Amino acid sequence: MEKKLILKKDKYKSARGGYSRLLNLHCRKCKHVFVVYQKDGPGNLRRLYMDRIMAPEKLVGLQRKNIKDVLPIKCDNCGFIVGMPYIYQKEKRKAFRVFQDAIVKSIKKLK
Repeated sequence: MEKKLILKKDKYKSARGGYSRLLNLHCRKCKHVFVVYQKDGPGNLRRLYMDRIMAPEKLVGLQRKNIKDVLPIKCDNCGFIVGMPYIYQKEKRKAFRVFQDAIVKSIKKLK
């Protein structure tokens, strides 16, 4: 049985208008879902904040690691590299810079 996902409510969500949704992120190459992600606010998906990754379990909690110890995010199925870790200076948050057109997103329904 799949674990129930709960949206995070914090200052980052409030700063982006209080609107959030869960997204299934698919690899552009093989269409495999590799991450469930909470997207706050409107606009394009340019970076994946590490504290907003909800699944899989091996990627949850990466924000507590040193940025030098975090590997690039890649598809579990085909190994396609989707993004590189970095620190988003404007907010001093750890994130993955997503390569252009590397992912396809679809909205995930909350159960």
